[in-house]
Amino acid sequence: LPSKYFYDARGSQLFEAITRQPEYYLTSTELSLLEASMGSIAQAIGAGVHVVEYGSGSGRKTELLLQGLRDVVAYTPLEISRTALLESTARLTQQFPQIQMLPVCTDFTKPLRLPDAQRPARPHLVFFPGTTLGNFADAAAIELLDAMRQTMDSDGCALIGIDLDKDAALIEAAYNDAAGVTAEFTLNLLARLNREIGSDFDLDGFRHHAVYVREHGRIEIFLVSQRAQRVQVGGKEFAFAEGEAMQVGYSCKYTDARFAELTAAAGLKVTHGWNDAKDW
Repeated sequence: LPSKYFYDARGSQLFEAITRQPEYYLTSTELSLLEASMGSIAQAIGAGVHVVEYGSGSGRKTELLLQGLRDVVAYTPLEISRTALLESTARLTQQFPQIQMLPVCTDFTKPLRLPDAQRPARPHLVFFPGTTLGNFADAAAIELLDAMRQTMDSDGCALIGIDLDKDAALIEAAYNDAAGVTAEFTLNLLARLNREIGSDFDLDGFRHHAVYVREHGRIEIFLVSQRAQRVQVGGKEFAFAEGEAMQVGYSCKYTDARFAELTAAAGLKVTHGWNDAKDW
């Protein structure tokens, strides 16, 4: 399923909680990397940009970026969750009154027209932190990167986060946290289907399971049926055997070389890279 369907108001809250779990190395590593590298990032990007963030979420990483860049003209967050968008924009408006805030509630995979900033901006900077790119198969990832290229125009640039391939146990722990927050996040998808299209999933009848598949270079996320059962979805009945797994998502892990290949296929070129000390 497209990852956007996980992010209703409850899903966005749960994902923010996931990022604070001790097993979830991704957010803490990226925040530390941004803090440590902000000086050279700002130098590479230059001054006077209009920042466009794809999937802005809570905006924690955005704060570091807006603090570190010189003379940001405007900030446009593109976020599918209206609640998360309004909350983060309100907070950032207080912190950065000199930056024009131009929030857009949208599915960033769809064609969009950006709002114009009141002050002229030099280029657009596309900001896409985290690991959301990994939720797309290669063809869809290239399509998204191509859309970003068009958003930036010829003189723009992008700052994109990726999760590097690493030890499978470390990756699996991040997606199977001991507190069960990721499990609740995955099961919330069924709750949303029940609420919005009249399905009748029994949330107690399924369990979350995530496993790293080395040959595919990705963590694959499943909901596993706990018993033989039948479920109504969109007016159709589906039978699940006990132990039957339904794949609901995945997150690709990259090497620097593989990411460079994806960007090249979208007409982009990697000119700078910042990795953490562990190459995570």
